[in-house]
Amino acid sequence: MITPPDRTPLPRDFFDRPVLKVAPDLLGRLLIRSTPDGPIALRLTEVEAYDGPNDPGSHAYRGRTARNDVMFGPPGHVYVYFTYGMWHCMNLVCGPEGTASGVLLRAGEIVEGAELARERRLSARNDKELAKGPARLATALDVDRALDGTDACTPGETPLRILAGTPVPSEQVCSGPRTGVAGDGGVHPWRFWVADDPTVSPYRAHVPRRRSR
Repeated sequence: MITPPDRTPLPRDFFDRPVLKVAPDLLGRLLIRSTPDGPIALRLTEVEAYDGPNDPGSHAYRGRTARNDVMFGPPGHVYVYFTYGMWHCMNLVCGPEGTASGVLLRAGEIVEGAELARERRLSARNDKELAKGPARLATALDVDRALDGTDACTPGETPLRILAGTPVPSEQVCSGPRTGVAGDGGVHPWRFWVADDPTVSPYRAHVPRRRSR
């Protein structure tokens, strides 16, 4: 008999821990996106940890700005940023207020509301690709900067919630370098994913961008 995922909301204390504890523990949890057309549920299969001022790869490494302000706030809130002039990416803030650490949600399996996600991800060849990568995940869930600062720990019908789901056993959790991170931050094995899961995105090392002449 297969035990259904636990629909209990994760408490704020879950996120009020060091980011390297929270990140692998998010695998298998459920992210619920409530939309006017109905809910979309995603099982997290890949994440990356970013450790604020201790991490050259973090948006908060050089301090507080208008863009990263949410990262310095209470744990359990959503930090959304816009990148490459076209994509949004979603993070969950961790640690005590003022620490500015967070977990990038890189990939997941749509387990409910796939028909809604397909409408936003027309280029996906199959449902395994709907949220295979951080920009695809945000697109499939209709997440943009309007949801920056959302409290994912608030009970009730909110735009974004994190539920307990089915945590992944430690022996099934893999780790390695983060995707596309350059410099000193590129060596940290702070990307975590579920072993052999088809929704996990492919690893890509950082490639320096060439300036056009």
